[in-house]
Amino acid sequence: MKRAEGRSTCPTNFTVETFGDSWSLLIMRDLLTLGKHTFGEFLRSEERIGPSVLADRLARLERSGIIVRTPSETDARKVTYSATERGIAAIPLLYEAARWGMGGVPIEEDDPWEAVMAMDRQDVLDAWQQAVREGGSLLGGAESAFARLSARARAVV
Repeated sequence: MKRAEGRSTCPTNFTVETFGDSWSLLIMRDLLTLGKHTFGEFLRSEERIGPSVLADRLARLERSGIIVRTPSETDARKVTYSATERGIAAIPLLYEAARWGMGGVPIEEDDPWEAVMAMDRQDVLDAWQQAVREGGSLLGGAESAFARLSARARAVV
């Protein structure tokens, strides 16, 4: 028998149940940081999530109010996923997880995370949240939060 979602009303428990498995947090990383929005894009992540696990985690994140699923305007067979305001509110969690994780993995010299972490935390979080609200992400594309922050920093110099 499947248990009802949510073991308790504890906020820490809600966070753990929402992001406590590696796949859910990695899906949110891909969505918020890299700008992935489709099932196929998530499926091509280097961690190699299986299609059934991906479908399950996307459905769980949607039920939790973290992401929203929208039918594609151009292809009736496809859907896109985007963050809700609740999902956008998880950006500081991803930022701190990345900051903490940087101490445990080798970082390549040109890794954009190193440059992001050298920037003002609040500037990064504000720009990241704004970019996601506009359909972008932290690192993906010319209109990414990172590109905007980098351009602003170059303009100041």
